Amino acid sequence: MRANYLFTSESVAEGHPDKVCDRISDEIVDLVYREAAKTGVDPWGVRIACETLATTNRVVIAGEVRLPPSLMKKDKNGKDVINPAKFKTAARKAIREIGYEQDGFHWKTAKIDVLLHSQSADIAQGVDNASDKQGDEGAGDQGIMFGYACRETADLMPAPIYYSHRILHLLAAARKKGEGDAGKLGPDAKSQVTVRYVDGQPKEVASIVLSTQHLDESWDSAKVRAVVEPYIREALHDIEIAADCNWYINPTGKFVIGGPDGDAGLTGRKIIVDTYGGAAPHGGGAFSGKDTTKVDRSAAYVARYLAKNVVAAGLADRCTIQLSYAIGVAQPLSIYVDLHGTGKISEDEVEAAIRKTIDLSPSGIRRHLDLNKPIYAKTSAYGHFGRKAGRDGSFSWERLDLVKPLKDALKAA
Repeated sequence: MRANYLFTSESVAEGHPDKVCDRISDEIVDLVYREAAKTGVDPWGVRIACETLATTNRVVIAGEVRLPPSLMKKDKNGKDVINPAKFKTAARKAIREIGYEQDGFHWKTAKIDVLLHSQSADIAQGVDNASDKQGDEGAGDQGIMFGYACRETADLMPAPIYYSHRILHLLAAARKKGEGDAGKLGPDAKSQVTVRYVDGQPKEVASIVLSTQHLDESWDSAKVRAVVEPYIREALHDIEIAADCNWYINPTGKFVIGGPDGDAGLTGRKIIVDTYGGAAPHGGGAFSGKDTTKVDRSAAYVARYLAKNVVAAGLADRCTIQLSYAIGVAQPLSIYVDLHGTGKISEDEVEAAIRKTIDLSPSGIRRHLDLNKPIYAKTSAYGHFGRKAGRDGSFSWERLDLVKPLKDALKAA
């Protein structure tokens, strides 16, 4: 492992075109879970894979679903079809809360098409009944998922992505509160932070990049920097900013036309922003818009949960975990642990302890982390990891309640 180096990660704000789409897709996941609960439908039967496309005053929602009756209607032939009304309302709510009320993209006037249809029966039969009989349900697809944790920040996240998220989160809060000139910023923004590592530890910030939409057309880069610099310094208060740090604030000048009006957006295009900022591997599957039978989402969450608890338990300073699945098969095909030379015990011992401690079938993950809830809209921006577990059950994969069971399993080995 290198001792001295620079590493960079980027984040994008909730108003970035791709993040608008992630938010709409996850609002629809939450809508389906809420409607199931309201109408007495078993949440274990919820199925949704929802993709969103956004461009100038246009939103297209497509995908596959198994819906509660409250989200259906009869067509002219008496056939059950999807009722688009509540899906459109959910999309408009998301766009409004993000803050889009501009001519080219407005929550009230955007045209919204809902092209959802029923889930494939072939997929459904594999998911509903695990072929290996080692779980209540099989994985919704094949694939590999990674989790990661390290001691670089209090939340056991890599420093560059942690600080990139914090910058945008603070600016969004100030914009929505209307704090001075920050209230004239627009929803669309991107940040990028380069951290200098010394002896393998984050030492200082070597460069900062921020491009943010602004609603006042008279602003130039200097004015934008004057507005945002206090928030950037607040976000970086617990890491040193190098004396020779390079600042690039709206380096191209004006940024007035933003969001889907300036650049088309699509669900699932910011998977590195959503995870570890490139500091850890990624299996390639996006999270937003999917219920948690889809292991792209649920297994990535539990892999983070496991890696974080391994580090929190003092078993290592860094931990990467890979899980792999086959469609219709409940248990993972493989569990791989890498402690990056920082382990107090061997990787083999950690892998064995994990298998003894938690059921990693999709149903086991959903049960352990209590995932059958409308908790996903808030995951759609500023990262799915390194967040605080909420009282509503959100971010349950950030809990540290597996520390003792892991230690107990190791003692019993």
